[in-house]
Amino acid sequence: MNDTSRAGGAASLDVSIASKDYHSASGRPLRALEDLRLTLPAGQAGAVVGPSGCGKTTLLRLICGLDTDYVGAIALPEHGRLGMVFQEPRLLPWRTVIDNIRIAAPHARAEEIAALLDELGLAEHATHFPRELSLGLARRVALARALAVKPDLLLLDEPLVSLDAALAKDLREMIARLIDERRITTLIVTHDLREAIALGDRLFLLSTQPAHVVATIDVPTPRRALERETAERLETQAREALAAARAEVSLRQKDPRRTH
Repeated sequence: MNDTSRAGGAASLDVSIASKDYHSASGRPLRALEDLRLTLPAGQAGAVVGPSGCGKTTLLRLICGLDTDYVGAIALPEHGRLGMVFQEPRLLPWRTVIDNIRIAAPHARAEEIAALLDELGLAEHATHFPRELSLGLARRVALARALAVKPDLLLLDEPLVSLDAALAKDLREMIARLIDERRITTLIVTHDLREAIALGDRLFLLSTQPAHVVATIDVPTPRRALERETAERLETQAREALAAARAEVSLRQKDPRRTH
């Protein structure tokens, strides 16, 4: 049983997942998320960080409504309009860049789309097809498509994965600037702590499966002015929290009577 509030929702993103189960090929239930709770204030960017396979993408799928089979409640920011950027750009290959955006945001004015393309450095690629784009450009188009709907909540699933260091840095800085300027409530999934600290106002650190939030760390703002020493201290703090969570799991496996 679940409850997802969208229209006229809360001022913040509030997630409370009692449980989310999958079923193995043998039919045995596998618990992905358990007692997972997080709150992200309106206008802030949150970064979800955790071990590979812990359920980060599963969490995003629950929030955006692609998966409704869970026990718990999710309250989206007011109006509940969502913009989603998947790990893969998922552009329609037979449509041009501008048409991929128009399909997602049919009511957007031509000048709004033109301004968005210009802001993301895509103006000269407006009539190109996805096969003519590099992965970095395709990811920018996916971001433009998500922003074109004027979302109340922007969800980004590993937006920099598979990019080389230079391209990842450029896109990370672009995303950080857009988040700061537009003040869209944003939730980013990443496996990279440095990326999380560069993009997030608040870090949500997840345990291994069944995943729950083991620590919440606030990042001093403005993030662009963050000193290296502060960023390194935050990274160390996060790594220690994740290591402590792994140690707790190991203890629970040895003594099942322990709970988190």
